[in-house]
Order: sequence, then structure tokens, then C-alpha cells
Amino acid sequence: MISFFRNFFNSKLGIPVTLAFLALIAFAFAAADIGGSGTFGGVAGGSRVAVIGDRDISTSDLAINTDSAARMARQQDPTLSTEAFVEQGGLDDVLDQLVSRYSIAEFAHQMGLRVSNALVDSEIRTIPGFQGLDGSFDINAFRAVIRERGLTEAIVRDDLSMGLYARQLVLPVTYGAALPDSIARRYAELSAETRIGSAAALPASLFLPDSGPTAEQLQTYYSANRARYIRPERRTLRYALFNADAVDIAPVTDAQIARRYQRDATVYAATETRSFTQLVVPTEAAAQAVIDEVNAGTSLADSARSKGLDTVTLTDLERSDLQAQTNAAVAEAAFDVRAGDIVGPVRGSLGFYVLQVDNVRQVSGRTLDQASDDIRSEIEQERRNLALQELTEQLENDFADGTSLSEAAAALGLDVATSPQVTAAGNVYETGAAVSDELAPVIGFAFQLQEGDTQLAEIVPGEQFLLFEVGEITSSAAAPLAEIREQVTLQWRRDRGMAAAGRAAARITERVENGESLAAALAAEDVPASNLNPLSLNRAELFQQGQLSRASILFFSMAEGTTKRVEVDDANTWFVVQLDEIQTPELAEDDPAIARTQAQLAQTLGQEYVEQFIAAMQASLDVDINDDAVQAVRDQLTSAGQQ
Repeated sequence: MISFFRNFFNSKLGIPVTLAFLALIAFAFAAADIGGSGTFGGVAGGSRVAVIGDRDISTSDLAINTDSAARMARQQDPTLSTEAFVEQGGLDDVLDQLVSRYSIAEFAHQMGLRVSNALVDSEIRTIPGFQGLDGSFDINAFRAVIRERGLTEAIVRDDLSMGLYARQLVLPVTYGAALPDSIARRYAELSAETRIGSAAALPASLFLPDSGPTAEQLQTYYSANRARYIRPERRTLRYALFNADAVDIAPVTDAQIARRYQRDATVYAATETRSFTQLVVPTEAAAQAVIDEVNAGTSLADSARSKGLDTVTLTDLERSDLQAQTNAAVAEAAFDVRAGDIVGPVRGSLGFYVLQVDNVRQVSGRTLDQASDDIRSEIEQERRNLALQELTEQLENDFADGTSLSEAAAALGLDVATSPQVTAAGNVYETGAAVSDELAPVIGFAFQLQEGDTQLAEIVPGEQFLLFEVGEITSSAAAPLAEIREQVTLQWRRDRGMAAAGRAAARITERVENGESLAAALAAEDVPASNLNPLSLNRAELFQQGQLSRASILFFSMAEGTTKRVEVDDANTWFVVQLDEIQTPELAEDDPAIARTQAQLAQTLGQEYVEQFIAAMQASLDVDINDDAVQAVRDQLTSAGQQ
């Protein structure tokens, strides 16, 4: 759930970007449409979770940054609650990043670096959330946003200044990072190597305990693994659908149809459309020369082509259409001749026009009787749209005045339905099925509402509307053990099986190291021989396939002639991996793989320089973590704070 968040911090790009801009994580709402969390209660704002030199990280700093990071993570997983984010290590990640950022700022200040007010001002002006409609900085927007979030200008400016310290001090460390050609060659050769060996699978199912857990064991296991069982927030929606036919409109009379017919007489009158071949040239003489050639028997297209020009085909245009494309003189001339005639030269907006009339089509008009049905439908639709607009405006006003969903539905003669519990991801909680098409468009908004807050939504523009409110909210929390006892029991047995498989893998590895064959060591643990499989893997091919597991990563990191074990939790299996031979190709001096590898390693080397530099900075400073204050923030952001 939060792996993308953690991976970003650890990526090549993430390290410098995080250090330069993590100052904005607590202020991310300013650049994106992320709702605010308001102020945090329950933890004294003056309490310190960490002290770095002369700088303090307050409990409020940690709480706000963690909540903002959880909101960022929810963009990838809408069902992720702040509690689940914290339980999965999100708070610890944020604290580590805050300590790094404060350490950088403190070290930079000690080194004599400074961030001027003018530089902070320039950063503030670039934040989209502080800009007006014209794209320029708006002081009123800036003040409104920070006031809404319960912040002060001083807090924001201090936050930004620390990010600017990081930009000055840390980013230059990444510049010019490069490895010698000899090391790049070795890595390039390694990327093409093939490894031969074998792997034995020890699934947890082979080592399951004979009996289930006691009540005490199960409770202990549940408490230790509580984060596994956190359920997402879910809500029920009460709603009523209505269509355009919910409004009554007055019948359309024959007299009204006749008046509309008279008003739009030009629409129903007989018309003439023409198709043309058109050529535009810069001078009247050039246009006349083309006309002379056409009159002599050359086609207009051929005459134009001989002069390096192209004609354009205009199809089924009325006089007004052609006039809009050219001018009145061209249109008048083109519609005053017969089919096949040549028109021109006529001066227009682009030059001198030459047109040939390719086709003339007479479109008969429509009588009042012929147009009556269409006019009736048109007027009815206009009245229906107006009535719907008035109805929706009235409903919105009624809801603002306290009218309930039930009252509004009763007034319209609608039935109120209740949805099953749904998650913010738009799925039915119990089954995982997608919510109905009518509810899907409003799910995201519904998770921002309070219980009983009635809203109106347009599902199909001009056709279908939805009245809805949040019925019942079930907060995100760990499922009670009594409700998931069977699931927890199965996972307890699985974990016990994995632990036993791990111990067996350790014994097998020890036997192999003492001279036994891998097959014999497996037999001693009653592992079927079919669980032992030969391996022949090429590093480049494996990487291209994207099928990397902990076992394959181990296989390509161990020494030739060794045997090691590894746990692959996703597969519920331990593996004992044996590497027999490494086949490494020799690359030519000018092999492009060497230069490519050197460029890739330069990025990684820059990242490692940054990590080492930050670690050295922190080691040179007095960094004290207040574990009690950190736990207080943790409790506040999870259900432990309400117990």
C-alpha cells in the first residue's frame, strides 16, 4: 500500500528530490487538490519528537507531515487509512526524512550557508496553489490557503527555507559522479553472466503444526499482527434516482408550433447547395491565365498542378457557408452561374479566387405540417431542460435549508434505496464487485461528506439525476478477532509452517556445508525429491522478463560453490539455493554495453554519495529522538489514541 511512497524516497530520483522538496510535503495541498486535515489535537504542539543541534521537530510537525504523506499514498490506494499507513511504517519513514531534512538545514547553517527572504519569496511565487486565475502570485490566495490549514506564514517560510538549504548543500554532491572504465566493464560483464545451480523449495504446507493455536496463542498472534487485519473505511449511501420525465411540462399547442416555424423560416425554406473545385492565386493575371487554360480544355486541377499549385474541393456548401469561408463577392459569383461553369477571377481574403461549379443540389423546403413533429419535440425539450434546471436549483436550496433526502424523495414520488457498504475505491466491501453505474460517479465525493449531508448529482447530463447522502460510516479499524478467527488461525498455522520451514532450510544448508549433497540433505528433512530443480539463469534475460524474486536475487548475489537459504513470503516458501558455476562473457573494448553501464552506475553512485553525505552530517550533529513523543503521535493517528 505504501511501497510506492517508500520506494520514491529510496529511488535515484527520490533522494535528491525528497531532500530538496520534502519541505513541501506538509504543504502539498498548495500544489495539488489535497484536502486539509485541519489542526491536530491530543498531542501538545510544543512537545518535541526530535532535537537536531539547535533545531526541534515538534509533535505537530510529525503529525502534519505524516497525515500529508498518507494523503499522498491514498492517491494510489483510496482505501488506505491514516491508521493503516502508520501501522505499515509510514510514520517512521516520514520521521526519518524529517530528521534528514533538519540535519541538512542545521549542518548547512553551521557551514555558513544562508537562505535569504527573497529566495523564499521566489519559491512561494512558483507554487500553483498560491497563484490567481492569471497564473501570477496572489497574496490573498496565499493567506487564505495557509489560514485554512491552520498554518502561519512563518511556518511556511521556515519549511521552504530548509528545502532550499538541501538544494544548495546536497544536490552538488551528485554532480560528476563517475566510475572508472575497469569497474564499468566488470559490471557490464556481470549483467550478461549466466549462473548454473539448483534450488529446493520448502513450502510452509510441508511443515504445518499438527494442532491449532490455543486461545492465548491466537490472541497474542492477532495483537502482534494487528496491521494485517485493518479494514478500510466503508460507507453506505442512501439515494434516489430520477430522470428528466420527473418534471411536468405544459403541452405544446399548434399556435406555438406555428410561431416557431415562422421564427425559423430560413431553416425550413428551400435551399441550394453547391460543390466546387477551388484555386487561390496571388495575382489577377495568374488567375486569368488559369481560366484561359481551362476554357481551352485543360482541367482546373491539371492547370493548377502545372504551376505547382493545389486545388481544394468544397462539398455541399450553401451560399452563407461559402461566404463565411471567402467573402460576399466570391459567394455571389459562385452561386450566380450554372453547374460546370468557371468563376473568377474574384478578389477574396486570401488572393484571387477561381472556382469551378462541380455540382448543384436543390434541397426542397419543409412545410409546417412536415416540420410540426420536430418543432414540437424541440420545444418540449427546451421546456424540460428549463424545468429540470429550476427543479435542481430548488433542490439545492432545500438541502441548504435542511430538507432531508427522505423529504425530497417523497415530494418527487421517488423510492429511497440503500447501497451495501462500499469503499473509497468504488467497490462493494463484502464482495469486491464494482458499485452500480449510478453510484460510481459520486463515490469519491461521498467519502468527503458527513452523515446525513444530502447532495444532488447529475449522472447523465440533462437526463438522469441522483439524490444521495451518506447513511452509515464505519471507520477504518482492525477487524475484531471474533469475526476473523478462522482467517487468523489459518495465518497462524501458515506462519508456524514458515518458521519450521526456515529452521529446516537452515539445517539443510548446514548439512550441505558439511559435505552432504543437496539431494541427501533434503531427504533427511523428508522434503520430496521433486522439490529440487536445476537452474540455469541469465542475468540480462531475467531482468528483461521482470520476474525477480528474493530467490533469484540471492542466486545472482552469492559466491560460486556456496549454498544459501532465503524466505519468499509471497510464495509461502523457503528456498535453499546452490550455485555451482558462473559463466561470464568477455566484452570487446568498444562494446556499447560498457558505456551504457557506466552511465547507469553514475546515477547510482550519485545517490550513494548523497546517502553517505547525509549519514555523515547526522553523525556530526547531536540528534536525539524522543521515543515517548513519537509514540504519542503514533497513538493519536491510530485507534490507540481513542482507546
